[in-house]
Amino acid sequence: MQLYVVGGAVRDALLGRPASDRDWVAVGTTPEALVALGYRPVGRDFPVFIAPGTGEEVALARTERKTGRGYHGFAFHAAPEVTLEQDLARRDLTINAIAQAGDGTLIDPHGGQRDLRARVLRHVSPAFVEDPVRLLRTARLAAQLPGFTLAPETLALLRQMVADGEVDALVPERVWQELARGLMAERPSRMLEVLRDSGALARLLPEVDALWGVPQPPAHHPEVDTGLHLCLVLDQAARLQAGLPVRWAALCHDLGKATTPREQWPRHPGHEARSAQLAQALAERLRVPGDCRELADAVAREHGHVHASGTLGAAALLRLFERCDALRRPDRFGQLLLACECDSRGRTGLEDRPYAPASRLPPLLQAALGIDSAQVAASAAQRGLRGPDIGQAVRQARERALALALASEPAPVQTEGQAVGPSARRGA
Repeated sequence: MQLYVVGGAVRDALLGRPASDRDWVAVGTTPEALVALGYRPVGRDFPVFIAPGTGEEVALARTERKTGRGYHGFAFHAAPEVTLEQDLARRDLTINAIAQAGDGTLIDPHGGQRDLRARVLRHVSPAFVEDPVRLLRTARLAAQLPGFTLAPETLALLRQMVADGEVDALVPERVWQELARGLMAERPSRMLEVLRDSGALARLLPEVDALWGVPQPPAHHPEVDTGLHLCLVLDQAARLQAGLPVRWAALCHDLGKATTPREQWPRHPGHEARSAQLAQALAERLRVPGDCRELADAVAREHGHVHASGTLGAAALLRLFERCDALRRPDRFGQLLLACECDSRGRTGLEDRPYAPASRLPPLLQAALGIDSAQVAASAAQRGLRGPDIGQAVRQARERALALALASEPAPVQTEGQAVGPSARRGA
């Protein structure tokens, strides 16, 4: 038996990037022999094992044959006579088809090192089109390696996969898995660019694809196009090292602008509620985790109010905190603020502009949370108040605390487009 490290770990080591999990391929052996050596079988569709001691995955060298549509439409053949070169030939991109032997020797039959030097994403063989997940992986890798270009002939194969309907066979769980990894990459916008150039974005995320070509007021959005704005927002989220819920919320925050009637362009009245509805439908379709879908809903509905929060008085601020569930979940409110900051700074020429609500709203929230609600409730009960009236007494105490905090602010507040002082605050 011979063992080789394959795939991303070899690629990343050659690029000098942080080491990824190592995957191994075993050549010249059988499942029974591996089990006898203490390897634990875990693969459902083909022989994959967990190595004793290291816990790393080891797969038997295999070939594959297309038998049907989609990711699962393959028959696999794993046997001692399958060579390493045959195994590498079934891989997606040349830069992922490099193996490394135990002595450090590189086996590179498809020019992966050449394409690493040229910074090119290129398919290994025409069989690339047989697995639609490769389209998602290529788009995700473009986001992880933003300095790489996509070979024209590989883009042509991506478009063929879309035209042939292969992309329609992708299951929601796999779409979400690759989409989430791409959102967490160094430049998420590159994933959207590849998906859009191939035509896959319109099939997988039509709500997102529809944003391109939709204009916004140039006074607030120098980049004008809503799709370009989305790319800038996502890259800001990566720049600010936001977590996945924030990046998903950034992806969904403006979906409703694509449904604005053309006669209302470039303004988008009521797009927040429409964005929330579309985000919920998209999350249901892709089976997005609850923390991501909940934050996306709140950001879609409230980002405009957060941007304009410098104009709000105490009562309106309290209502904003309540709608955002900030009084119960202040940490989640911090995520919401970060998503709003990405939105504000995701505009051409404004990428480094300070976002005042990010520093101003947390202390105000703490002022509202700082009242002794138990004491206020007890005092209200002593005055004969009951049920909802006690809750209203607590709200009034929080509003008074906010009013005091607002009155103590020493300087005008810089908001989305203007400087606003206490005299200009309004209710909302």
